[in-house]
Amino acid sequence: MPEFARLLSSATRSELRASLRLASRTGCSREAALRATLAASAGADTDANTDTVDSALARLVIARDALRVADCARAAAIARNRTGLPTAWRGWFDGSAQPNPGACGIGALLRGPAGERVDISRAAGYGNSSEAEYRALIALLEAALDCGVQGLTIYGDSKVVIDDINGRFAGAVVALLDCRAAALALMAQLPDVSVQWIARHKNGEADALSQRAGRAIFADGGVEQG
Repeated sequence: MPEFARLLSSATRSELRASLRLASRTGCSREAALRATLAASAGADTDANTDTVDSALARLVIARDALRVADCARAAAIARNRTGLPTAWRGWFDGSAQPNPGACGIGALLRGPAGERVDISRAAGYGNSSEAEYRALIALLEAALDCGVQGLTIYGDSKVVIDDINGRFAGAVVALLDCRAAALALMAQLPDVSVQWIARHKNGEADALSQRAGRAIFADGGVEQG
């Protein structure tokens, strides 16, 4: 069974707040409340036997330890490469879900110093708008790796995703942890990469690619809920 201190260090701020509310509402101990909250985040049935819950919590702690390592690696890379100069490559991403949640369409644009251009416009399964935005960012990062990019500035208009990917683990959005982990793993493979927020009206090309994908989805009859 993971120790209480390990559980505390593995919880996000929102999970800590939820556990405190649970303890206050039910009168259970802080440890029991936190275990129940994190078990729910791990997808474990809180009515399951103790061994099953403990196994789920142990996997969650290990996975989140890995996310913290990725956070530290990303922060170190940013510190090493913070020159203040524009990068050679630039990228833009956008995603949408119709309805929300619903069918996700993603769009991204990657531009290089010698006129290179990669357009991405495709369906991305079922999810909410933030998941769609993250999937667009992930697709852009994958394209950057395929192109052997050195030095990349990425722009997006989703405050939720930009703040989530640039923030510390403790403030991460629990429902987006898997997307965040996938994006961070790709970013760790790219030298000198940063993600910045821009206003929606400055993200027109990526938005158009995302909207094109959305129209294609509905022309094909949509997607089934996953």
